[in-house]
Amino acid sequence: MVEIYHEDDGRLDYIKNKTIGIIGYGNQGRAQALNLRDSGLRVIIGNIEDDFKKIAKNDGFDVFAIEEAVSQSDIIFILIPDESIKEIFDQKVKPYLKSSSTLNFASGYNVGFKLLELPSNIDIIMIAPRMIGVGVRENYLNGKGFFSFIAIEQNVTGKAKNTLLALAKGLGTLKKGAVMMSTKEEAILDLFNEQAFGPAFGRVLLTSINVLLEAGYPAEAVLIEMYMSGEMSYTYKKMADIGLIKQTDFHSYTSQYGAMSRGIRYFKLPIKPIMQRTLEEIENGVFTQEWEKKITKLKFKFIKFFATRQKINKLEKQVRKSMKMKLFDIYEEQPPTAEDIEKAKEITNELKMFEKYYET
Repeated sequence: MVEIYHEDDGRLDYIKNKTIGIIGYGNQGRAQALNLRDSGLRVIIGNIEDDFKKIAKNDGFDVFAIEEAVSQSDIIFILIPDESIKEIFDQKVKPYLKSSSTLNFASGYNVGFKLLELPSNIDIIMIAPRMIGVGVRENYLNGKGFFSFIAIEQNVTGKAKNTLLALAKGLGTLKKGAVMMSTKEEAILDLFNEQAFGPAFGRVLLTSINVLLEAGYPAEAVLIEMYMSGEMSYTYKKMADIGLIKQTDFHSYTSQYGAMSRGIRYFKLPIKPIMQRTLEEIENGVFTQEWEKKITKLKFKFIKFFATRQKINKLEKQVRKSMKMKLFDIYEEQPPTAEDIEKAKEITNELKMFEKYYET
């Protein structure tokens, strides 16, 4: 049976005398630090010299170098990007951890796939919000809470669960619900959503747009109908609120009949085996091994460049301009340098495949 915890399961008094060190004051770091402080807990910040440190100080927190914050804290939140954790953890966190302290991760990736050498004398837990940082803060303030996946990776003190649930209560996630699982399960679910559902949905959306454009419908009308109106995001929200099928009652009978009667035409598409292969690569560590290679970081730079040159980006700019919508430059990506191209010779054929794929 899955374990699900709610507001009455956590006790803040269990950690009221503990010092909580938040390492990283980005979107999640700021939201979680503010929530914990507003719950009456003592919070300090560990951050490098950057603009986020200034924001933390302006928010009224005591801010220290990462090493100092770790050495002062009984509970440490690692709230920096997955790809940056290993170096910072090895150099600035691990050597300064106190025995019997608690280390909390917001993602199971580095722990679940054993990319870190974790000390054996501390408790290791995970609280992974299923919500971006802004939502973590907003839903704390409005009292609605947010879902989280939680885990106990290492329980040296025998009190890790009490600490975990107290922190979850302080963050505000128990108002909605926290689901207990392993760090690896959390990482697998997260990666699967990003690598299986997301790309499949994106390909369906782009194909739909191309079919309509090729049939002669104006780009402005097509993009507004397919996603710019926000109707799809509203529908997705209603799926979460009341259910995948029940939300169809918000649509006309014509819409419901058309979707259900024509939907069966897509049942036999070979999506499942592709998704099963993706899941298997995540579960057995093939993806992690690939991503951790230096050459993969270079490959990613090329892939991202190809992706930003898709015709949908040019089309969006055209439509936004004609509809007098705000233009964004976040899609602009610097082309690979001559040095990058030289280094990438060993993966030339693979890169050609990605370039061809993103031509559509």
